[in-house]
Amino acid sequence: MSQGMHLSQRLALQQVLAPQLQQSLALLQAPVLELRALVEQELQQNPVLEESQTAELDPREPDGPDSYGEGEAGAEGESSADGATPEPVDDFQAEFDRLVQLDDEWREHFSQTSLPARSVQDEEERHQYLLDSLVARTSLQEHLMEQVRTSELSGEEQRIAELIVGNTDDQGFLQASVDELVLSTGFAPEQITTVLQVVQGFHPPGVCARDIRECLMLQLERAGRTDTLDYRIIRDHMAALVRRRLPDLARALSRPVADIQEAVERIGHLEPRPGRDFEPDDRTYVVPELAIERTDEGYAVRMNNDSVPHLRISNTYKDLMAQADAPQEVRDYIRDKIRAGKFVIKSIQQRQSTIAGIAEEIIHRQGEFLAKGVSHLRPMTMAQVAEAVGVHETTVSRAVAGKYIETPQGVFEMKSFFTSGVPTAGGSDLSSKSVKDMLGQLVAAEDPKHPLSDDALVRALRAKGVMIARRTVAKYRMELNILPSHLRRSY
Repeated sequence: MSQGMHLSQRLALQQVLAPQLQQSLALLQAPVLELRALVEQELQQNPVLEESQTAELDPREPDGPDSYGEGEAGAEGESSADGATPEPVDDFQAEFDRLVQLDDEWREHFSQTSLPARSVQDEEERHQYLLDSLVARTSLQEHLMEQVRTSELSGEEQRIAELIVGNTDDQGFLQASVDELVLSTGFAPEQITTVLQVVQGFHPPGVCARDIRECLMLQLERAGRTDTLDYRIIRDHMAALVRRRLPDLARALSRPVADIQEAVERIGHLEPRPGRDFEPDDRTYVVPELAIERTDEGYAVRMNNDSVPHLRISNTYKDLMAQADAPQEVRDYIRDKIRAGKFVIKSIQQRQSTIAGIAEEIIHRQGEFLAKGVSHLRPMTMAQVAEAVGVHETTVSRAVAGKYIETPQGVFEMKSFFTSGVPTAGGSDLSSKSVKDMLGQLVAAEDPKHPLSDDALVRALRAKGVMIARRTVAKYRMELNILPSHLRRSY
């Protein structure tokens, strides 16, 4: 056979998501803060859309005020309601007659039910004030460099100190050895060692250490505790300390186990990460999509519509479309933009309606959790909720992604309600989160001198009616960051 390049044609069927469907899925999946960014982008690209400052109708209603009509298929060619309008200039005229009528009706409704404009303005000013009040935190490297500049180091020594600070990570540990610094700078090892000792005397205590052992020793030296049992344990028996082999430490140091235990407890109060106070603040601030509130009749869903953008079709472009002398290309352009805008508005309404439906199902299935707490959380799958809400399982997955819900028990991520089940002696299932909560309570209440092994935890859970395997207990214990029993033992 001869080898070479050739052209060939082939027919194949392939499913491709339409651009509008991709946009709808993006709006559904985006949390409320990202949703506003997507809407801002759409406002810049579509001139017929404008944002209203008033909160509008509940998204679960069939006809929201932003929909402005029943849909394009039934609206085109439809005559006006009262029959008094002039002959439409094209098949789009009747649709806009209906839009104008609905717009006037909802404007009157908003003026009677919406919040005063001044309160919205005050809220925006308060939010901007909070943003302006945020200041950037000083990093550990900046804090150390300030101490280098105010120290008595010479010019050459300051350059070495700057190199040391530059090789220090955010936790406060030096990431380069003296030999590596010698190779990269050409300075003598004695010079680098001398400057390193000076920098290790900076604040915070233990900074620029090369490992955890040196970090803890620097802190004890700073506190004048070099003659203590704590210092001897860290200096000479760090490996046994890490493994909490307290009897071995007692034999090696010829001290009672009780003294070793007290020394280990004092070592536990030292800072293993000296740069902790200067680490970037990575806390995440979330805005709940909705809230479940207790009422006289049970529980009810309240959507957070204040944080969701409210869009409408601009009246300016409606009037322009209604002009008979408007050029045809202008009318076609506006028609396409209005249809795209209506699709965005409908997608946002459908997003809110889907999230509200999922919340209603959470109320239906998790009534005990809402009343009594996490230990009463019941197993629930996305397939069950999807069937109840009337959507596909993937739609539920997208709808709860990154979303948070406020409940009487606190703020929770919506996907945390979807958990697998663990069988109980009564034949029902208990959620894995409930089992983890019970496991944590058992460990918290155990005798520190005789901690519960995984087998003992299995027996304790089965005594409570939870039929669980030992490997599952070990898995849950690791997910809860609970050490094995021999590492939890106190002597």
